[in-house]
Formats: sequence, structure tokens, C-alpha cells
Amino acid sequence: MATESTLTPLGTTAPDFALPDVTTGATVTRDAFAAGRPLLVIFLCRHCPYVQHVKDQLAAIGRDYCETVSIAGISSNDVATYPDDAPASLAEMAAESAFPFPILFDETQEVARAYGAVCTPDPFLFDRDLRLVYHGRLDETRPRSGATATGVDLRRALDAVLRGEPVAAEQHPAVGCSIKWR
Repeated sequence: MATESTLTPLGTTAPDFALPDVTTGATVTRDAFAAGRPLLVIFLCRHCPYVQHVKDQLAAIGRDYCETVSIAGISSNDVATYPDDAPASLAEMAAESAFPFPILFDETQEVARAYGAVCTPDPFLFDRDLRLVYHGRLDETRPRSGATATGVDLRRALDAVLRGEPVAAEQHPAVGCSIKWR
């Protein structure tokens, strides 16, 4: 069943995190990772058909913006119930999809709760001051719609942030599989 993201108030500060990268095992922290750049955090997982639908576009967004925006994927699903979302499986997905950004594992689910993430994919874009400027869908496409994901909504927000312009106030919620809470 599809779940819509909740409306986190714009201007909210990016919650801190210190999470392991599923590929390298290194701990990644919000402040060291963001380092004065805009920060895009995308809650995702491997098993969700909504993530599968947009994963090529996530990789393309990563390639197109990773030089100017800090991008991290975070998986917070309960791996006892969804073993496809365990770190080793996520590392395989990152390699298969050629993600140019790290996938971090939120074993305690505390980071997802702090961000107010409820679905996958669930993108949060913060400006250089780590203030939320966009929390919404990648685009209007859905799995089995026959349409190819373009990421147009998220790309518009990224472009506005990089130009130093305000992001459009009208934002459509992300839609995806619910995060699998313990």
C-alpha cells in the first residue's frame, strides 16, 4: 500500500546523524558530509517497487549533482522482516545501480524518526545552512504507470538551491512503501 510523506515544515534544521556506509563501513556524519554544501537525504531501501522505479533516476541525479550537493541515501527498514534491506544487500544495490553517493544504514531507526521519514523514497533537500527547502516527490511517475522517472520536481528544487533562489512553496508529497518499523 502506498504511503505519502508527511509535511515537514520548511526551514526545519537537518537532524544530525552518524551512520555507517553500507559499502565501506565508515561512519558518515551530517556535518562532515554536508561541509557547507546543500544536503540531499533520500530515505530508500532495496525491496520497494517505488524505489526500484526511480533508482536509475536517483543514480542520474547523483551523477548530475554530486559535485555541488552532498547526497546520501539512508535505509531505515527493519531487516528482520525485510532482509533485502540489510546492509550487504544495499551495498549490492548501490554497486548495481552505480550510485555515486553513499547508502547509510539506520539500524536503530532513530534518524528516520528524527527526519520524519515515513516512506521510500522520501527525499529531503536542505540548503547550505542545513534548513529544509524541499520535501517531496522526485516526479509524478509511479511504478507500473508506463512512464519513465525523470526526477523533474526534485531537479527543479536542486537547481533553485544552487542558483540561490527560493524553492517553489508548492510541493507534492513523496509516495512510496512505508518504512518498515520494528
